[in-house]
Amino acid sequence: MKPSKLQDHLRRCHPDKTEKNLKYFQTLKDKFQKRPTLDRMFASTSQRNDDGLRASYNISLLIAKSGKPHTIGEKLILPAVEEVLKTVLHKPASDIIKRIPLINNTVERRIDEMSSDIESFLCNYLQTTHFSIPLDESTFPDNAALLLAYVRFIMNQAIYEELLFARTLITDTKELLDTKDKILKEKIMKRKTEIAYLTDLFTKFNMVNLQLQVDNLNLIKTKSILSAFLARVKLMKQNVPPQEIE
Repeated sequence: MKPSKLQDHLRRCHPDKTEKNLKYFQTLKDKFQKRPTLDRMFASTSQRNDDGLRASYNISLLIAKSGKPHTIGEKLILPAVEEVLKTVLHKPASDIIKRIPLINNTVERRIDEMSSDIESFLCNYLQTTHFSIPLDESTFPDNAALLLAYVRFIMNQAIYEELLFARTLITDTKELLDTKDKILKEKIMKRKTEIAYLTDLFTKFNMVNLQLQVDNLNLIKTKSILSAFLARVKLMKQNVPPQEIE
C-alpha cells in the first residue's frame, strides 16, 4: 500500500492510533509474528514427542549395556526421573513421563531394533575387510555349554573385537565345525571373505610360552606341552582344507 493511502487508511479505520509512535507499531508487529498458530502448536507437540522417543531409545541402550532386566525402566528409572523433576526442577512430571515409553515390551523392542542395526552394519563391514574369528566357550549353572564367536578387525586404524554369535555348544567336533560354517554363511553372504588367522595362531603360541615359564618345569613337562601343541597343529591341518584359507 502506498504511504499516502496507508495514512488515509489509518485515519479512517484506526483513528485512535494516529498519534502512536513507531515503537508502538513495532510492538504490534512482534506480537502478530509471535502469535500462536496451528502449525507452531503441532510442531511443538511433535518436537516434544520426538524428544520423548529419543530418550526412550537412549535409556533402552543404557539398560542393554548394564545387563539389567528390561523392567527396570518402568520400575526404577521413570520413578527416579519423576522425583528429580518434582523435587529439583519443581516441574509437573506427569506430561513428561507419558512421553517416555519404557514398559518391558517397549524396551525389549527398542533393544532388538538397535541390535539389528548393529549386526547389519557389522556384517556389511566384514565383507570389505580382513578379519579373524576367535572362538570361546562359556558354561551356565546347569552345565550347558555355549559357543561364543568373536570377530577381530581393523577400522579407522584401530583394532576392534565384536561378538558375532552365541550358540549352544555341540559336543561333536564335526557338528561344531558345521555349525560354525553354517552361521558364517548366514551372516556373511554374497562375498568370499579372506580370513586372517595369524592372530589366533600367535595366541596359541603365547599360551605355550606361558606354560613353559612355570618354576617347576622339567623335561617331561616340556615335552608334554610341546607335543600337545604340535598335535593340535596337525589336527588343524587335517581338518581344514588348504583351499579354504587364501
